[in-house]
Amino acid sequence: MYYIYILWNSTTQRYYIGYTPDLRSRLKTHQLGNVKSTKSDLHYVLKWYCGFPYRDMALNMEKYLKTGSGRAFMKKRLLKSSAVALEKDNYSSDVSPAEALA
Repeated sequence: MYYIYILWNSTTQRYYIGYTPDLRSRLKTHQLGNVKSTKSDLHYVLKWYCGFPYRDMALNMEKYLKTGSGRAFMKKRLLKSSAVALEKDNYSSDVSPAEALA
């Protein structure tokens, strides 16, 4: 199994997106300060992860999440509750779908 994961640092308000075949070991490496990108501030916590059966699938998803549209997708669909994620997708109760399209 191959994993992508998202770490969140509440101090710096930054995300770290990574890939690994061994999630537990990789998280320990982060916590010990042995990862160059996260060692300066060790306040990162695991916010989300997903397993993939193939390495290429995991690497493609990691690469996508590091793009602008991937970060928007991550924030809207992966890191928010379903109620918040769908909030912008719903029409306002004051406007009918026909009025919204006009």
